[in-house]
Amino acid sequence: MKQITNKEYEEWQKYKAEKAKGHVLLPDTVRFICEANGYDAEKIGQYFLEILPKICLPEERYFA
Repeated sequence: MKQITNKEYEEWQKYKAEKAKGHVLLPDTVRFICEANGYDAEKIGQYFLEILPKICLPEERYFA
């Protein structure tokens, strides 16, 4: 059985914490967003640009 490194374990813990907060997009969520925007790439991009500032903390805003 493969042993994981400390770094891999820390990344897994970080992923679990983000998932618990609802910060991880699941395939069904992405599919829903795409469907709601008519699979139009520009509309989907605009949706994310509008919603991300509302749901991200100021220190997490990489695009601002």
